[in-house]
Amino acid sequence: MRFEAEQTFPGASPRDVGALLVDPAFEASVELPDLSPPEVVARERDGNVALLKLRYEYTGQLDPIARRLLGNRKLSWVQELRLDVEAGRGELTFAAEADPSRLHGRADVTLTVDGDGGTRRLFAGELVVKAPVVGGMAERRIVPGLLRRLDVEADAVRAHLSRPVP
Repeated sequence: MRFEAEQTFPGASPRDVGALLVDPAFEASVELPDLSPPEVVARERDGNVALLKLRYEYTGQLDPIARRLLGNRKLSWVQELRLDVEAGRGELTFAAEADPSRLHGRADVTLTVDGDGGTRRLFAGELVVKAPVVGGMAERRIVPGLLRRLDVEADAVRAHLSRPVP
């Protein structure tokens, strides 16, 4: 299922926003609904390109269909953000740990200067749930939570960037 999300960050440069999005300390401080705090799996930097790989576990209530698909396993996934902080372009990928071929997604991420001198962040991607009969329904149920978490992260970015510099 295709999805898009857009957030703005008034008064912040794309570089400042990008640097925060690949900062493991910042990401660990963001309280996302129904998720455990992230475990940092990898953090790398090659010139302007930064990689932040995090592991999350879903802690919320699962509907009966999801519970049946998972069995006794926990729902956890690895999320990877690879971002050229200077160019403001990158890719977000995520996949379930238990069966990455059945639940995964990716999105292009762009950070651009908006009309007011702040930053506009755009995600354009796709979530895939490969499950006979129920895959499409599962995608329609998961995407709103994914979008909500991106908005919560954006609120945390705005709050962090609006703090006075000591």
